[in-house]
Amino acid sequence: MSKGRLEAFSDGVMAIIITIMVLELAPPRGATLDDLRGLGPIFVSYVLSFVNVGMYWNNHHHLFQAAKAVDGNVLWANLHLLFWLSLFPFVTGWMGENAFAAVPVAVYGVVAAMAGFAYFILSQVLIRAQPAGAPLGEAIGGDTKGKISIALYLVAIPLALIAAWAAFAIFVVVAVIWFVPDRRIERTLGR
Repeated sequence: MSKGRLEAFSDGVMAIIITIMVLELAPPRGATLDDLRGLGPIFVSYVLSFVNVGMYWNNHHHLFQAAKAVDGNVLWANLHLLFWLSLFPFVTGWMGENAFAAVPVAVYGVVAAMAGFAYFILSQVLIRAQPAGAPLGEAIGGDTKGKISIALYLVAIPLALIAAWAAFAIFVVVAVIWFVPDRRIERTLGR
């Protein structure tokens, strides 16, 4: 089965997710720099989510560039990932509008953890869909980075109910971990 339609659909959904997030950024009522101050939490949550969705898009792109084939299981696993990513505009807005209150931060963590888990599932299902000897499994390896990210999100969820700022800091740490480019797929395919 061709992977082109899946990639195009996924690119479109992720572009729409980012578009929805930016449309949620309402301009301030006033015309002074002081009027922008109240938008601080909203803008910070938007930046974090933009980086997160952008990183998923980037890694999704690399993952499918390395894939030779997809099957029905891959299509469903991909939809599972897109479902969790589609919730980012909601949790981003809720967290920002409520200035990083405990429950919205915890729910953001749940969505982030589930997106990470869905990406992990997608990569494993995609590896199984490849023909024998395909390099994708070798390129992904044990996916330590992915597992650490999910674990950090799972720590952040209950922590948000005690210290929302500390949970948010964990979200930033995970974003920094993924912001550093992962060259496993490029190295493996380059050989």
